[in-house]
Amino acid sequence: MAKRVLAVDDSATVRASVRMVLEQAGYEVELAANGEDALKKIDMAAERFHLLITDLNMPRLDGIGLIRAVRSNPAYRFTPILMLTTESQAEKKEEGKKAGATGWIVKPFQPEQLIAVIRKVMKI
Repeated sequence: MAKRVLAVDDSATVRASVRMVLEQAGYEVELAANGEDALKKIDMAAERFHLLITDLNMPRLDGIGLIRAVRSNPAYRFTPILMLTTESQAEKKEEGKKAGATGWIVKPFQPEQLIAVIRKVMKI
C-alpha cells in the first residue's frame, strides 16, 4: 500500500509540483491550501497520513501553528513533518524544530532532493 502524504501550501503551483513529484515516486498525495484546511483533512481522513509537508507562511493557520496542532494529536506524535518553505533563517528553522518539525527543505526544491529527504525521515 502506498504511503499517504498530506502536502500543505497556499500556492497552487507548489501543491501541484509536490503532488506530481510524489505521485511519480509512488506516494498517495492529498493537498491542503492552509493549516486550517490541513487540520480538517486530518480529522476527516479514514486513514492517517504517514508524512506531512507544510509551508511556513500561509494565511489562516501558518506552518508552525499547524505543526503544533498536529503534534498535540496522539495519532500524529511521531509522524514526520517536513517544512518546505522559502525561509532559510536559522531562527525560523529553530522555531520549526521546537514546534516539532522533522526536517526543512528550502524552495525552490529539486525533485530528487525532496524524495531523498522524505525517504530519510520515513526511514524507507
